[in-house]
Amino acid sequence: MDFQLTDEQRALKDGTRELLAGRFGRDRLRAAVEDPGPDRALWRELGAAGFFALRLPEKGGGVGLGLPEAVLVLEEAGRALLPGPLVACQLLAGVVDGVATGEKTVGLCEGAREPVLWEHPAGCDELILVEGGEEGGGEVEGDEEEGARERTGGAYRSASDRVSCAPFASVDPLTPLARVLDLPRTDPVALDVPRLRREAALLTAAQQLGSAVRTVEMAAGHAREREQFGAPIGSFQAVKQLCAQMLVRAEMARSAVYAASITESVLDITGAKLLADEAAVRNARDCLQVHGGMGFTWEADVHLHLKRAWLRAECWGAAGEAEELLAAGLIA
Repeated sequence: MDFQLTDEQRALKDGTRELLAGRFGRDRLRAAVEDPGPDRALWRELGAAGFFALRLPEKGGGVGLGLPEAVLVLEEAGRALLPGPLVACQLLAGVVDGVATGEKTVGLCEGAREPVLWEHPAGCDELILVEGGEEGGGEVEGDEEEGARERTGGAYRSASDRVSCAPFASVDPLTPLARVLDLPRTDPVALDVPRLRREAALLTAAQQLGSAVRTVEMAAGHAREREQFGAPIGSFQAVKQLCAQMLVRAEMARSAVYAASITESVLDITGAKLLADEAAVRNARDCLQVHGGMGFTWEADVHLHLKRAWLRAECWGAAGEAEELLAAGLIA
């Protein structure tokens, strides 16, 4: 069986990279760091290019592609450090009018006790709260109805001006965060919550993969250019080993993420997220090491990749949860 990308998928990946390079280059990235609010003009440009309508049927004005293609697009978005509620808009383009075209943004918040809204709480037009629906459990002893609700999950939709949020400090300057204090549960949305959680985890893993690949390129590029003792630092064995380990992590994560997009298995997606998180975080750290003191300065982009990787590693399944779920799957 051939799992290589098709010519069409390669063209999609290359086209997305070119689009983001032209619309969200380094100058625009740095402007977003200074002003992390949502860039509506950029969002509309992405919508016009079919970024959010990728998986909608062609009859409904979408592109008609599948989850593997969405993974390729989000990988490039992660590589470019594109900010904003990308995963939410990708998953909910067919649920909230105007999201597919980029005219509106929608946010996803998760959690039953202290829901957290990821990515631009102040800039989203609508919010959808997701409760329950975690894979691999959720039954409540002695209460079948409550147990069923936890397993299937629920989703509620509300306009952002009706939601009470409390912003809190984010490690990533491009990604404001907030806790949802009160979201009216009066407008339920018919969503397959377990599936939404799986796909959100996979698309987040795809972004982590893009960041991991980009930091490999940054480290290798710097190692070729930076000289010490009259030779490029990339000629030194210690630096070679760092870069080689980074590449291995990124390629392992790539294989896992691409495979999970085909199987859509909960365990495959969980493993892919775990590997992609590790690759993104450890590669960014090693990239900092290759850059030396320069990598810690605000002018370098390495720290932005590390901070984004830390944040995404807590989205849609942290390492501890993933390990428990994989262990349960192995025992079963």
